[in-house]
Amino acid sequence: MPVVPSLAAMDPGPFFGMLAFLSIMGVVVVRPLIRAYAERLRGGDRDAGLDSRELEALQGDMAQLRRELEEVQNRLDFTERVLGQVRERGLLDAPKER
Repeated sequence: MPVVPSLAAMDPGPFFGMLAFLSIMGVVVVRPLIRAYAERLRGGDRDAGLDSRELEALQGDMAQLRRELEEVQNRLDFTERVLGQVRERGLLDAPKER
């Protein structure tokens, strides 16, 4: 039977690394895309000449981005809950001095 490491033995570093990565992705990638899309919908880029197919494609892309962002947020919430439970139970060892 495979040995599963206990939560006490897990290093929280990867979780915080994932949290930082997801935050950066949200700010650097997703946010500008949403702003550009919103600007186009408001008519700020009328010279682009979007036809209905292009608009539908953009709407589909935005729906996909929203689904992916929701999934990432759910994973982040789960990670935060697990870390909170580990801390409450005192299962994390104190940081090792180097």
